[in-house]
Amino acid sequence: MNTADAKRVLETALICSQQPLPLNEMRVLFNDEVGPDTLKTLLAELQDEWAQGGVELVCVATGWRFQSRPEMREYLDRLHPEKPPKYTRATLETLAIIAYRQPVTRGDMEDIRGVTINSLLLKQLEDRGWVEVIGHRETVGRPGLYATTRQFLDDLGLASLDQLPTLDTPGQEARLMHSLERVADVQQVELPMAVLPVPEPVAAQSDSAE
Repeated sequence: MNTADAKRVLETALICSQQPLPLNEMRVLFNDEVGPDTLKTLLAELQDEWAQGGVELVCVATGWRFQSRPEMREYLDRLHPEKPPKYTRATLETLAIIAYRQPVTRGDMEDIRGVTINSLLLKQLEDRGWVEVIGHRETVGRPGLYATTRQFLDDLGLASLDQLPTLDTPGQEARLMHSLERVADVQQVELPMAVLPVPEPVAAQSDSAE
């Protein structure tokens, strides 16, 4: 199979796939006759060929996929005007803490936020597939350690946590919130103290109203 035919097969598979395709699955398309280096070259060429379109080829945590560009959202939303559930400020604050401080326990999150975290809030993030318990801290009660998932990265269009915006530059908090808003239709809020030092102990309040 020549390079042009291989690229056409790869492009078709990526367009038709409902999930991101990792390199090992792409090799199955060619019975392992096309190596990973060649695949990466073909992917780079496809990215260049689609660079001026409304769709882009990106690498996310679980593989490669075609997706619409962010500026196309307002038009695509007209086809499906229904909106998914909005996420509260407390939910986004908790998600940000997990993303930047992981792995963290519920107690860690409560120390940072200064409030008691509603169990339903964490369940909402788990049900969305954005966070999961990856282990337990070896301390009294063995509390669960929460971390973000590959689905979280996929939904944000990221390949790794290293691509999360650093929060030591003005405006980066807004960038992260915009990314979350784009994939979850969340309420626009400011990112709180997700990467700031843990505050002095305060009287615990509650997120029960969330």
